[in-house]
Amino acid sequence: MYFATLTEVPILQGLLGSGMGGGPALALLLAGPALSLPNMLVINTILGPKKTGTYVLLVVLFATLSGWLYGMFF
Repeated sequence: MYFATLTEVPILQGLLGSGMGGGPALALLLAGPALSLPNMLVINTILGPKKTGTYVLLVVLFATLSGWLYGMFF
């Protein structure tokens, strides 16, 4: 999902107000800007498809892990 700059916070406030947990919100905040389509296209142009795939996989993995741990402890 692409978020314009500084719109992540109001969108997440609405989601949190609707019952979204803190862990998934953190994961969305961490992964959202890093995995926007324009960002991935630029990274693919600079690094190539193999390294871009690795980058995407690591961002998803660590954002999910961070959100899961945050949700578990807080």
